[in-house]
Amino acid sequence: MTLNIRVIAPDKTVWDAKAEEVILPSSTGQLGILTGHIPLLTALDIGVMRVRIDKEWQPIILLGGFAEIEDNNITILVNGAEDTSNMDIDRTQNNLEEATIALAEAKSSKDKIEATQNLRKARARIQAINVLNN
Repeated sequence: MTLNIRVIAPDKTVWDAKAEEVILPSSTGQLGILTGHIPLLTALDIGVMRVRIDKEWQPIILLGGFAEIEDNNITILVNGAEDTSNMDIDRTQNNLEEATIALAEAKSSKDKIEATQNLRKARARIQAINVLNN
C-alpha cells in the first residue's frame, strides 16, 4: 500500500507521486506519515520534506504551508518549494554563513524577521544536502 502525495505551490504542482513514507517539517517538529495514518491537518514550517520511494529518500524543501492527511492521500499546500537536484554544497554552505552574518547584523525588526527566514531556508538547504549524501 502506498501514499498519494501532492505538493502544490501557488504557481505549480511541485510533486505528484506515490511513496511508502513521508516525513513532514510540521510546526511542532518532524511528523512521520505511513499508510493508514489517521486524518490530520497540520501547519508546516520551513524545512525538508523527506519522501521514501523504493527504499530511497528524496528531499524537497518546503517554505511553509499546510498538510492534510486522509485515506492515504496527502495534500500539501505550500508558500513555495525548492528542488534539491542541482544543489551545490559549497554555495549552500556560503549562503548559510551569509544568512548567519545578516541575522547578527540586522537592526530593525523587519530586517531581523527577513534574516531569520533566510537563515531557516539556508539551514533547510543544508539538511536537504545531508539527506542526499546519506
